[in-house]
Amino acid sequence: MTLAPNRIEDQARTSELDALAVNTLRFLAADGVQAANSGHPGLPLGAAGIGWTLWSRHLRHDPTNPQWPDRDRFVLSAGHGSMLLYALLHVFGYDMPVSELRRFRQLGSRTPGHPEYGHTPGVETTTGPLGQGLANAVGLALAERMLAARCNTDEHTVVDHRVWVLAGDGCLMEGISHEAASLAGRLGLGKLAVIFDDNDITIDGPAQRSCADDVEARFAAYGWHVLRVEDGNDVPALDRAFARARDNEDRPTFIRVTTTIGYGAPGVEGTPKAHGSPLGPETLAAMRARLDWPDAQFHVPTSVTATASATAAQGGAARAVWEGMHADWAAANPGLAQHFPLDGVPAPTNPALLAELATATPGSKMATRKASGAALTALAEAYPALIGGSADLAASTNTAIPGGDVAPGDYAGRTVHFGIREHAMAAVMNGIALHGGLRPFGSTFLVFADYLRPALRLSALMRLPVIYVFTHDSVHVGEDGPTHQPIEQLESLRLIPGLTVLRPADAAETALAWELASTTLDGPTALVLSRQDLPVLGADGLDDVRAHGARIVRVAPAPADVVLAASGSEVALALQAADLLAGHEVNATVASVMCRERFEAAARAGSSGWPDVPVVWIEAGVPVGWRAIAGPRDAVVGIDRFGESGPGPQVAEHLGLSATAVADAALRTLGRPAGVPPDVNG
Repeated sequence: MTLAPNRIEDQARTSELDALAVNTLRFLAADGVQAANSGHPGLPLGAAGIGWTLWSRHLRHDPTNPQWPDRDRFVLSAGHGSMLLYALLHVFGYDMPVSELRRFRQLGSRTPGHPEYGHTPGVETTTGPLGQGLANAVGLALAERMLAARCNTDEHTVVDHRVWVLAGDGCLMEGISHEAASLAGRLGLGKLAVIFDDNDITIDGPAQRSCADDVEARFAAYGWHVLRVEDGNDVPALDRAFARARDNEDRPTFIRVTTTIGYGAPGVEGTPKAHGSPLGPETLAAMRARLDWPDAQFHVPTSVTATASATAAQGGAARAVWEGMHADWAAANPGLAQHFPLDGVPAPTNPALLAELATATPGSKMATRKASGAALTALAEAYPALIGGSADLAASTNTAIPGGDVAPGDYAGRTVHFGIREHAMAAVMNGIALHGGLRPFGSTFLVFADYLRPALRLSALMRLPVIYVFTHDSVHVGEDGPTHQPIEQLESLRLIPGLTVLRPADAAETALAWELASTTLDGPTALVLSRQDLPVLGADGLDDVRAHGARIVRVAPAPADVVLAASGSEVALALQAADLLAGHEVNATVASVMCRERFEAAARAGSSGWPDVPVVWIEAGVPVGWRAIAGPRDAVVGIDRFGESGPGPQVAEHLGLSATAVADAALRTLGRPAGVPPDVNG
């Protein structure tokens, strides 16, 4: 549906005040970029009309309380246009003084080059990698619907808000936008609206050079309500479109708005030059003359301030009404208020329910993915806010939990069917975590962590308590072959700052891994789990894992000659190697390193508690990380190549992962000749 522009001149298309406000945003952005001599003025100049219309008429927000739980969310998915967001925050009275606009892109300022969650009041998510913000917004909108289904009662409506997104050509070209938009349409997320800043310009030139999609048909095919505004300077037409989006409740809304990048800047507007470079003093002076703007930098007319303040006051009044309702709701529904804290991250009330699994009978066997499923089911009973799903792999990753499915129009379930959309799954989980009130987890095979890595990186950057469940963690996947056998993925996860990586060796450690993941609220956690059965080692030493990431699972029968240290499934391999070494009168202590990062920190502090003997480090993946911590007497057994297709044990032995190979490596560290007879377990 196209909303036709008013057929009059640009400056007369809006009221005088609207025109003044739109130009205020333009010049605040242009002045900020010029002061930094760095940045992206093009989007703010072209989309200022969108920003003003939305924030002054439709966005429900309170600058005095940016974290008000029932506020509308605004996501600038095209994060390079950050100066538009900072200008809006300044004009509408957030804690964004003009001094911070003057420090755009400077070290330590509240105005970084791209918006950063937790750094700038009023910024809902970290954006910049294109398409991530749009997918985060799907998560925000999904969380709103799921919490509304859980928390709203006949007497109290405590969850009822919208999510607005400003996206550009780049966001829509990125594949994650296709994944996320498809999911949002399928789930009928009617509180979500995406505004497409259609300026037809990319860095390399006209967008049509590389992308000629019919975006309206595309979003309509996804099940979205589609609108069009022909002129991004036409405030009344924008107002009507946003009102229609607000009136729509049964499906998300996509609004295509035609804009001119770098609007108002002579010689620059409508060209790629407007995208990512300061306008320069001469062009900026010519723009001031063209739009009849004062020479003073960062000028905000008093009439604009007054109008924005009045809008903000309306948001404050709405927030005060909500707070009274929320207090009444919490008093009437203490259980809901405890389990779903709308203003924060929920924590489990009794993770000790995992204790039964942690004390599973030693000597039995269980795949850690299966143990994870049991732990997750037990944890879900004590953690109503825990929700999640998989990338179409729930039966394989053991991540189905009781409580039903989330479906269009029915958001009370606990299992989200993300579909074969790993990248969107991770970004949507980020949005759910950003919203507050729910705790998300998602799962796929470890090798497909590569498909979602950009969103996982942002989980860590924003310190979001997202739980990632990665199964099928080694070449023991076997017959599926090298495409499905992770080699470098585990080490690559450990490289991400702030991500807790846990690779348990048995059912007991898996239970502990879920306990640690569920109580880690200041960043994401990755659980890395086996497909194949592993011996249950028991609960002894789990407190050591809590303390420093590792435990001794077998003490040498006499003073140790060597330590065999491994993670995950290779702990069982180390135990087999220790048996072989015993036949050569070599005493081996065996250790499980579930969290290498935590172990390294403890070792640096001198509290690992291991004997001072050579160590053989063992893991079914690239050995580079273990080599980095290995001492001069140590050895590392790993895999430096891609795998093969065949039964898992045969593939592992073929690639050098056998008890014999580990025992030989141990003998070499002791200066003794290798040549342990082949072990029957291969």
